Amino acid sequence: MSRRPSSRYSEMPMRVTDSRMSLINATPQNKDNVFGKLNIPKPHSTTSERRTSFFGKGIGAGGQRNSMFGAYGGSEKMKDPRPLHDKAFVQQCIKQLCEFLVERGFPGSITVKALQSPSTKEFLKIYEFIYTFLEPSFQMPTSKVEEEIPRMLKDLGYPFALSKSSMYSIGAPHTWPQALGALIWLIDTVKLFSGMREQGLLFSDFSDELCDLEEGAEYNKLFMEYCSDTYNKFMQGADTFEDEDEDYLNKLKKLYSVDEALLQSQQEKHAMLMEHVERLERESQTDRLAGKRTEKLRLQADLQKLQNYRCTLEAHKTGLENKAAGLAEELEAAEIQLDGLKQERTRLQHILENQKFTPADIERINRERNELQQTIQSLNQSLEEAEQLVWNEEVNLSKTKEKAELKVAEYNKLGRKLKLIPQSAENACGHDFEIRTDYSATTITQYKTQIQNPLKNMMVDVEDEYSRLTNVKLSLEETVEQVKSNILDKENDLKHLKEQIRRVDQQLEHDMQEMAQEEEKWSAEVDSAETHKKRLEKNVRQGCEEAEEELKAAQQQYHVVVQETNEENRMVFKNLTDVFTSAVNHLCAVEKHCGEQLKRFDKLKEVIHEDEADMKELTDLVENFVKKVNSI
Repeated sequence: MSRRPSSRYSEMPMRVTDSRMSLINATPQNKDNVFGKLNIPKPHSTTSERRTSFFGKGIGAGGQRNSMFGAYGGSEKMKDPRPLHDKAFVQQCIKQLCEFLVERGFPGSITVKALQSPSTKEFLKIYEFIYTFLEPSFQMPTSKVEEEIPRMLKDLGYPFALSKSSMYSIGAPHTWPQALGALIWLIDTVKLFSGMREQGLLFSDFSDELCDLEEGAEYNKLFMEYCSDTYNKFMQGADTFEDEDEDYLNKLKKLYSVDEALLQSQQEKHAMLMEHVERLERESQTDRLAGKRTEKLRLQADLQKLQNYRCTLEAHKTGLENKAAGLAEELEAAEIQLDGLKQERTRLQHILENQKFTPADIERINRERNELQQTIQSLNQSLEEAEQLVWNEEVNLSKTKEKAELKVAEYNKLGRKLKLIPQSAENACGHDFEIRTDYSATTITQYKTQIQNPLKNMMVDVEDEYSRLTNVKLSLEETVEQVKSNILDKENDLKHLKEQIRRVDQQLEHDMQEMAQEEEKWSAEVDSAETHKKRLEKNVRQGCEEAEEELKAAQQQYHVVVQETNEENRMVFKNLTDVFTSAVNHLCAVEKHCGEQLKRFDKLKEVIHEDEADMKELTDLVENFVKKVNSI
């Protein structure tokens, strides 16, 4: 019997995710998180009453628990952390459900395609089939099913609400993921229940098979020590037991001589295989040819944008070169003017040092000083006007910045409503669509490349998905119409066969009645002949021979009638045989037609594979061209 030290003996959901639980007890999810953390607050104590432990003595109310196995949390409605609206996750859950039903022998044909949008009747059959593993005598109620199923799930401990209205339209896109999540949880409960039922006793070493009692006793000792330590800490208010878990795992590894290197290599190999399987599933679910064509159109559009951007950069570069040349010329002229001013200053300094001032020079100097003061005043006035102009520009800039910030705030708010912000949002696909207030030329260009291109790609993807779904819908409608027409033809054929059978039965009944009447008639004639014979015997023996001859003639005629009746019965049976033979031949012809259609479908697959090879060559050619453009 298998040992499961980390199995939980309660159907209630965990308040903290246990990373030691087996993957068989959790719904599938991306990467490492198998179920998601349930973020439920601790219950606050409102009284000072004494609390009782299941293993130990009474414990006071100092932040400890008042439960046999710990408190679960508040009564608020929990939000399902599983990505039930993620298409890949839903497909994985559908595949898991289909595998479980096939493995456990579900009565009826079940496929992944049928589970994409099942009817309410199919859902009830699946639910009843799974629930019988928990209660073999269970039968689906005939009335108020939309109320009974949520109630039964709640009684089993399903932690998420399943609305009554969702039971009326199970196959709808907005209700089927929640119902599918409930079925997956029910499957996990069945697996856990089966494992615990197989486990049997608490000390599982005492099984029917021969096992090592000393090793089982050592394992049970470790397990009981671990349960005692963790429970005591749980009753004291702890929610995680990382130290105890690590110590317990180390002891188990030491007890069973676990090869950690081999275990790590197997886990890496399993992760690689799961990634490969997911990639193959994604490739099988998408139309690769349509995807490649869309990618080709997108690459051509990007190439055109790059060429336009390159032309813009070349024009901008030419303009900058022209500005640089003009600035170089102005710089050379300024340097020449500076050299001339330096020479003039040297000359005036030399004159000042070698020449005395005259009254005319003083008057000239005063006049030049007054002119310079007027020039300074005019320059100061120009400076004040320039400062006022700068102030006005700064005010306008601040107003423009405030408007831009309001626009950015509205954009970010709209992005949060559309679940595009933050980067981990549902519809963000890992892109950062948020605009921040640190404005610069580089950030604006970065925002254009960071936001516009992913948004355009998302719009293209949404349009492609819409067109794909429209095509699928049209194809399904055509298939339904074709099936309906085939059903009508078959019903007409069946009515025709029933009418023929009815006519044959009527004819057979009529023949039987006629034969009975003829038998009665001949029996009456025989009686009259016998009476006549007796009368002749009494009267005279001479007519005996004539009576015997008449009797023989009557018997011969009777045998002839019987032979004719048998011949007619044989003809009726032959006609029925011909009718059924014609029906069988018609069914064979229909099967032959279906086989021809399958052959045509295989030929179409080969043509599609050839187109995919051509598309791959075209994609390589486009990538080489893009690399050449980037290198230029």
